[in-house]
Amino acid sequence: MKRLTIFVAVGTLALGGCATTSETDDGGADKATAGAIIGGIVGGVIANNTGRQSSGKTALGVMAGAVAGGVIGDSMDRKETSLRQIASERDAKDMEIVRVREDLLRISVSSEASFDFDRAELKPEFKPTLNKVADVLYNDPNQRIRVVGHTDSRGSDAYNQGLSERRAQATASYLISQGVASSQVTVEGRGESEPRADNATAEGRAQNRRVEIFLQQF
Repeated sequence: MKRLTIFVAVGTLALGGCATTSETDDGGADKATAGAIIGGIVGGVIANNTGRQSSGKTALGVMAGAVAGGVIGDSMDRKETSLRQIASERDAKDMEIVRVREDLLRISVSSEASFDFDRAELKPEFKPTLNKVADVLYNDPNQRIRVVGHTDSRGSDAYNQGLSERRAQATASYLISQGVASSQVTVEGRGESEPRADNATAEGRAQNRRVEIFLQQF
């Protein structure tokens, strides 16, 4: 009962703090506060499920989780701000930054901006942008980076799968060449299987041709 009381009390305080924070421009609640709440809940669950623990240890678990969640949220906030600044320097169709959840960012890069038609070699003029992205991702051991390639539906499934893999690999290899740790990077190709828009229109196909870089913080 004491463990439950402490857990509920901490959760109530965290939620009360969240309710008083201002919202960001995109309508989301303060991300660092949300991260602390999530971390606190996770910490409490971990502490409460590792055998018979004292109420003090449960409280410590909640507090440790809250601190960890706050650190993750703060780190991702700073990275999101930097990446949005990079994206703002390009055409809006070239690069999109989306905060998928507290610990996960998605960078969507248009293939038109980064590759010539039917090619998997990065355009020289896009490399300065990737240099800046690499600077944001550089030297953080607590992150994982997943690079995923996508195509439109023109061409065979097999060809599109191969092209998506080559473009994802080219993007990942360039980031690694700029100092991002190769051990933190994975590469996938999804071909035409995950369209974002209707492949029946030129505009839709353009949206579907992309490389996505997922940045997850631990």
